[in-house]
Amino acid sequence: IELRIMDKHHIVTCTAPVNIAVIKYWGKRNEDLILPINSSLSVTLHQDQLKTTTTVATSKSFEQDQIWLNGKEEDITHPRLQACLREIQRLARKRRKDGSSGLDSAGLPHKVHICSVNNFPTAAGLASSAAGFACLVFSLARVYGVEGELSAIARQGSGSACRSMYGGFVQWIMGQKSDGKDSIAQQVAPETHWPELRILVLVASAERKPIGSTSGMQTSVETSCLLKHRADVVVPGRMEEMIQAVRNKDFPVFAELTMKDSNQFHATCLDTYPPIFYLNSVSQMVINLVHRYNSFYKETRAAYSFDAGPNAVIFTLAQHIPELVGVIQHFISFFPPESNGEEVSRSVCCLSEELKQGVGVEPLPKGIKYIISTQVGPGPCFVEDSTQHLLSSDGLPLKTA
Repeated sequence: IELRIMDKHHIVTCTAPVNIAVIKYWGKRNEDLILPINSSLSVTLHQDQLKTTTTVATSKSFEQDQIWLNGKEEDITHPRLQACLREIQRLARKRRKDGSSGLDSAGLPHKVHICSVNNFPTAAGLASSAAGFACLVFSLARVYGVEGELSAIARQGSGSACRSMYGGFVQWIMGQKSDGKDSIAQQVAPETHWPELRILVLVASAERKPIGSTSGMQTSVETSCLLKHRADVVVPGRMEEMIQAVRNKDFPVFAELTMKDSNQFHATCLDTYPPIFYLNSVSQMVINLVHRYNSFYKETRAAYSFDAGPNAVIFTLAQHIPELVGVIQHFISFFPPESNGEEVSRSVCCLSEELKQGVGVEPLPKGIKYIISTQVGPGPCFVEDSTQHLLSSDGLPLKTA
């Protein structure tokens, strides 16, 4: 039997980015539709350093739907995955019924094979589910010829995935409707808006976090008094301030809001009962170091943010990268060879004794396992090169996938 999945309409490969929330999402008002209790805002990181790659194929020769994640076959009946697949196929059927133009949807009755890989640690607080579901939805939409607003579909896979559907600076509007149709992501500014902004991801641990975001959020919603105050009172004002700071490229305001919101997010985790601890001693060292570094210069040159894990994300401007990398190297880590990014490898900066004394913390050698240097990047991308497919002509993962 001749397989037709290599036809461009039946096999698609796409990539999607990681995003880091600077105004955090934590807590749902509807678990099934993944509707948040507050709006949030994120920065999309560049795919040159952090991305998910996904290949989706359909064929009448496939006997069943299958999915492989990072080289391992997983359960394709997972409810969130099925929600995304079901909604994309529903829109494809509607599109075909309406006679809309677009990609060939002849593969609709056929089974689907999905293969996805991350080039970064999964489930270590680096928003792997956001990139993964954004990539899945974007790829499925290409295969089935679905166009238009896709962030509400990605949201049903993983809440923060809706923000990975766009590049640059992205807000996730919480919405008010019970069906979630107005709970969508919108781009605040494109990736070209603030070219001087740089991001350092300091990986303190690549281990799977002990408490997943889904269960952690649910417990916080049920037990934290601070979380309700945050959602109702604090976040609405911060969203307005952050959007203005981004549009004005006002780093001091952007940085202060970012750090305050990260702190408050983790305070709600501590206010949860029983408390949730995502940060570790290295995380605390990074927080202390950033504040002391800023204090030494009497201006805000760096900002930290932590999601649901111990790994720090540092925001700064391009001109401060060499010295800031030197500070991190001196006080927290001896960089191993796998450090990522040209700016890191060429940024071995000799620090003045005045700066070392001014920061004045006890060094914590080898606290950081590796560092990723990146910048603001674009949203999901279609991969035109067919040699980059993760599935072979028989619909099975390639050994290199």
